[in-house]
Amino acid sequence: MKSVKVGIAGLGTVGSGTVNVLQRNAAEITRRVGRPIEITHIGARRLNPACDIGDIKVSEDIFALVDDPEVDILVELIGGTTTARDLVLAAIRNGKHIVTANKALIAEYGNEIFQTAQEHNVDVGFEASVAGGVPILKALGEGLAANRIKWVAGIINGTGNFILTEMQEKGRDFAEVLAEAQALGYAEADPTFDVEGIDAAHKLTILASIAFGIPLQFSKVYTEGITRITTEDISAVDYFGYRIKHLGIAKDTGNGIELRVHPTLIPKEVLLANVNGVMNAVMVEGDAVGPTLYYGAGAGSEPTASAVVADIIELSRALTVDQVERAPFLGFQAEQLSTDEVLSIEDVMCPYYVRLHVQDKTGVLADITRLLSAEGVSIEAMFQRDTDEEGYVSIVLMTHRIRESALQNALEKIAELEAVGNEIMRIRVEALDAS
Repeated sequence: MKSVKVGIAGLGTVGSGTVNVLQRNAAEITRRVGRPIEITHIGARRLNPACDIGDIKVSEDIFALVDDPEVDILVELIGGTTTARDLVLAAIRNGKHIVTANKALIAEYGNEIFQTAQEHNVDVGFEASVAGGVPILKALGEGLAANRIKWVAGIINGTGNFILTEMQEKGRDFAEVLAEAQALGYAEADPTFDVEGIDAAHKLTILASIAFGIPLQFSKVYTEGITRITTEDISAVDYFGYRIKHLGIAKDTGNGIELRVHPTLIPKEVLLANVNGVMNAVMVEGDAVGPTLYYGAGAGSEPTASAVVADIIELSRALTVDQVERAPFLGFQAEQLSTDEVLSIEDVMCPYYVRLHVQDKTGVLADITRLLSAEGVSIEAMFQRDTDEEGYVSIVLMTHRIRESALQNALEKIAELEAVGNEIMRIRVEALDAS
């Protein structure tokens, strides 16, 4: 039987892993597909010693793959959004199916890419764009298709999770652990995408679209990083029975969709609180199945290649099927995507952790509680730490559920008090239990 011919653009970490998995498991893959899958063309500026490409044709110009009539499936693994977008759109218009691991490309340009693919009767696989080797997109779009999804919450950036794990388990500060993450290759020289939540926001955009059947809306994701988290916060939340995780959260509130990435307190007993190091995990609650958890390696050469190759296999099986008869790109038919509003962060309602540094003076605590009460903020628990060398004392409190805008109004007024130090820390709290 005629083989399926694959062109791979990019021979970096994931590209080399994809070559290795396809070659090593060729016999098993043939059994699954019913015909061989063959890499016939690679586009890369330089070869990678991590894989053996043998006599596979190599072009320094990745766009040579677009014009290669033999290539059935083009695998985009170059990253970025500029050249990658041009490459993918050109390949689609040339009738080639696409597989990509590029979360930024899908989150920011997916709507355009899917529309173009539909017009040219080709498919786009992007399982590897979220959580590496964890098959969360297929679980959401297919395995849980019978459910109305209530919420999705996940640790979807391994670098941030590694940093918070080291801070929590070893009492190390943020800057020290970040430097180690960079030395180990977990974080880039410029770690902004990881520690400020942009990488997670790209992934959450995709998760939410498949969970709720909404268009991809990266620009509407509220994003907050972990750079302000201190060892004092780690210790304080432990006292209350919580751990801090950098979560991507998407919720269908019934009045709109919440899309937010930020540090979050979750109870120690929740499984997600015990996902440590560079691992990823995503919790999903469906109305029929209840809460489910998906865990595994969120990055790395072969874990990500596992998802890339799974998409290649799926597309290979469907090469003779018209696009309209395949699973929809975002799990819902394109004409049935929801117009539900994405809510502002000010409309989010949840409990909060608040830390303040105040001068050790009579009446300060009374002023703080008065200002909180005026905005309807109710305190669930509170404790006070010893006075430091500068005469300031830490006050840490947990609130009951309150609208974010109300808490923010109260904190702005508290910050104006002469006895209150410059930095006020607040972190959202999520129970992540079935409801």
